[in-house]
Amino acid sequence: MKSTGSITDEQAHTYATWFRALADPTRVRLLHLLAGAGRPMTVGELVAQVEVGQSTVSHHLKILAEVRFVLPEKQGTSTLYAVNRTCLSVFPRAVRSIMGEETPDGC
Repeated sequence: MKSTGSITDEQAHTYATWFRALADPTRVRLLHLLAGAGRPMTVGELVAQVEVGQSTVSHHLKILAEVRFVLPEKQGTSTLYAVNRTCLSVFPRAVRSIMGEETPDGC
């Protein structure tokens, strides 16, 4: 695997995926709502707080789950989504590693 400085190709790909996941204002708002709630929420609860439809919210949550920014948990016929504080806390370190200020870390 090629490395430029202290960031490997794999880490660069991971970080780019994280940035893409946050490149949509609705996804940022969903993360903010989940973090502020301090508890897992259903898609329906989130839809009630944003100005987009259920399918759009579900799509955005799928993208956030793929990078582990949210953690889905099935409960009966519903899925609850919780913010993954551990993963999101690594995000600033990714920025610092891109700047060459810190050793890269993963989520």
